[in-house]
Amino acid sequence: MESPSKASIDLHPEWLAVLADEFEKPHMKALKAFLLERKQRGAVIYPKGADMFAALNATPLSKVKVVILGQDPYHGPHQAHGLSFSVQPGVAIPPSLKNIFKAIEKDLGYPIPKHGHLMHWAHQGVLLLNAVLSVEQGQAGSHQNKGWEPFTDRVIEAVSRQCDHVVFMLWGAHAQKKGQAVDTSKHLILKAPHPSPLSAHRGFLDCRHFSKANAWLEAHGQSPIDWSLPETA
Repeated sequence: MESPSKASIDLHPEWLAVLADEFEKPHMKALKAFLLERKQRGAVIYPKGADMFAALNATPLSKVKVVILGQDPYHGPHQAHGLSFSVQPGVAIPPSLKNIFKAIEKDLGYPIPKHGHLMHWAHQGVLLLNAVLSVEQGQAGSHQNKGWEPFTDRVIEAVSRQCDHVVFMLWGAHAQKKGQAVDTSKHLILKAPHPSPLSAHRGFLDCRHFSKANAWLEAHGQSPIDWSLPETA
């Protein structure tokens, strides 16, 4: 992570306007020191530094229509690139994302995509945000409680405060707890079990969140999300 000066942070100006002071706070300074120390010790960290804020850069604050909350990045080689649940082109589709695609197929009839690169959603206003924005190879959750969570709480708070009629898809207890501060007087909260193979059969596959999100957006004068994906990423 770069020095916490406005000029050096590779972050979309809309997000930087509301998050710049976060980089001066103790938790982010501690996080920066932690990441540097782990890198110096030879740890392999995903995603690469330039992609840690990819979700924010792909979906500016003023464009957010839907928020999908994940936990932390994929910890296998070549998978994580900064968008929750998404993988880079050419990478095998992980099990949770397969279940997301199955839920979309049941809900909207779209065929299962051949790839798992979700940038098409991000560019339409789907903020694919993880609670923790880095992880070490082969070690799920290895960067939890190192400073990312207050930062991403601030992201959610900014969306809740500054945007109107956003749909928050909260899958699993972790996401539902993190989304508790969302202003439900103006935003739609959709809850379901996590799409993991361990829990998806408990109601995720039939949640119909994607059609519900589009109905909400259209009811509030916004264009719906195209939940299909182009054949090639």
